[in-house]
Amino acid sequence: MSKVLVKQNILSWALNRSGKSREELKKDFPKIQQWFEGSEQPTVKQLESFANKTSTPFGFFFLDEPPNDIIPIPYFRSLRNGVPKSPSPELIETIQTMQRRQSWLREYLIEEDFEKLAFVKSVSLNDDPVFIANKMKEQLGLAANWTSKLHNWEEALNLLSASIENTGTIVAVNGIVGNNTHRKLQVDEFRGFVLVDDYAPLIFVNNSDSKAAQMFTLAHELAHVFLGSSAAFDLREMQPADEPSEQICNKAAAEFLVPHQELHKIWNSIKKSNNPPFQEIAKHFKVSELVVARRTLDLGLTTKKEFFDFYNDYITKNKQKPKQSGGDYYSSQSGRIGRKFAQIIDRAVGEGKLLYSEAYRLTGVYGSTYEKYMMLVRDSR
Repeated sequence: MSKVLVKQNILSWALNRSGKSREELKKDFPKIQQWFEGSEQPTVKQLESFANKTSTPFGFFFLDEPPNDIIPIPYFRSLRNGVPKSPSPELIETIQTMQRRQSWLREYLIEEDFEKLAFVKSVSLNDDPVFIANKMKEQLGLAANWTSKLHNWEEALNLLSASIENTGTIVAVNGIVGNNTHRKLQVDEFRGFVLVDDYAPLIFVNNSDSKAAQMFTLAHELAHVFLGSSAAFDLREMQPADEPSEQICNKAAAEFLVPHQELHKIWNSIKKSNNPPFQEIAKHFKVSELVVARRTLDLGLTTKKEFFDFYNDYITKNKQKPKQSGGDYYSSQSGRIGRKFAQIIDRAVGEGKLLYSEAYRLTGVYGSTYEKYMMLVRDSR
């Protein structure tokens, strides 16, 4: 078999960005040590397999120098220590997939004579977070106390997601790369990102995060749409990055979900029965206890010690909880693709303006599976 000359620096780069070690891959590639030493070279088939295992585009192995992994949008990280220097291939590929969807959708909407969305870039960094939060609620058609009559955070999350999509914004929720269950998206790296566009803004939420925490991510990314700035964020320890747009989006999202006036009204009565009363307040607003804890800290209702004591205890307890198993495949697709996006894809195919092959590529669903999924999309309208 013919072998391929691959430089050791390229092999090292591919391995490092994958987060794996030589020892982990030794079973699949017995001579991997020799590859890195240069005494042996992989065959084409072995290199293709190595590319797949490390989530590396095959063509990269023929470069002289490793390419720079650059995220095509601003990436705001809360803390420097312990954060990977390079973005993971999972994050990069997810952003690129969403960009392809957005690019197609933008062109389609323009061809169909849709107008620009007026609320995109409708606020500035100088606007008060309360003003931004109220403007967001008004655009979504939500009352000031919109969560009060809902039973739980699941209902609140579903209503918020549907309300955002009704504005023309695409919402995609996924915890893996496409449909590959072996490539999980890490919450420690990012909780979500937003791609701002006048015609087709897109919000992506990392489904590996808790459902209640996803409420904050949605609100945070929606604030970015109103501000007009694309970004990805991690929000470690519930602390936004030291950057003006992140600071304002965080404050607007907090006000959107936990209005300061309503929190002050219920604070004293709830605090008497609980110390700290984060769980009870979280149930009231249908958000994560961490969001509530951070909100009370920002408003001066709790101390830093109280917040971090609760935060560390909460993280420790939740790490011990077993992960929930995946749900129905077709239900999962609605989140991964986005209800609004799937409906438009189905319409474009039906009108003869989009080939099935392209629809398959854009959705990541193929053949009979695609047909069955689209039948469910039509039934849900």
